[in-house]
Amino acid sequence: MTMHALSDTGALTGRSLRHILRSPDTIITTAITPIALMLLFVYVLGGAIDSGTDESYVNYLLPGILLITIASGIAYTAYRLFLDLQGGIFERFQSMPIARSSVLWAHVLTSLAANLASIAAVVGVALLIGFRTSASVGAWLAVVGILILFTLALTWLAVIAGLSATTVDGASAFSYPLIFLPFISSAFAPTDSMPGPVAWFAEHQPVTSIVNTIRALFAQQPVGSEIWTALGWLAGILVVAYAVAIATYRRKIS
Repeated sequence: MTMHALSDTGALTGRSLRHILRSPDTIITTAITPIALMLLFVYVLGGAIDSGTDESYVNYLLPGILLITIASGIAYTAYRLFLDLQGGIFERFQSMPIARSSVLWAHVLTSLAANLASIAAVVGVALLIGFRTSASVGAWLAVVGILILFTLALTWLAVIAGLSATTVDGASAFSYPLIFLPFISSAFAPTDSMPGPVAWFAEHQPVTSIVNTIRALFAQQPVGSEIWTALGWLAGILVVAYAVAIATYRRKIS
């Protein structure tokens, strides 16, 4: 039964990936916005921001930009899922011997692949404008693992939005707060430079611990307790989003 589900998931993931390859503007669009933001902050606004460190501002900025890249990309997951739902593909799949979970997992894995491609493009541009890191292979693997976990957590939120939306715009609009959340965190400036209530929110929301962990890994510095806070947030969001998404999916196809 497990092998059957894996086979179905692989086939449906291939279908979704082919759609993206036929329309690569999805990945290009996802990468352009964070790249533009990175260039804006590095070359226009960065000189007026005191990051509190001796490293270049692009080094300080990149972890937050990577999270914005993912938050932008998962909107397309909700969009594609909504179109499949409205197009009656789910009903057609129900009449076929296909594992039900494979339909959702195909969208999730497609999101993961597309977002990793966008992240690679953003990192490439960051290297061109001066990003440098002494991170070891282990630290890079840890960064990639955190980004994958972040992508999975947000993608399952996108699944909920795609299944629950009543319009195309509604399916992707949920991602806007997620895109702006890094702006109220330590992604662009230290939280102690912010007014009291804003600083408290920035310090205790999940993006700050994730950004601080990735930044420390890139700089080959101790991550301390930040990594456990980040992993706790990501695991909690992932578990809750997955459970709600599955329950919503079962209601939709029942």
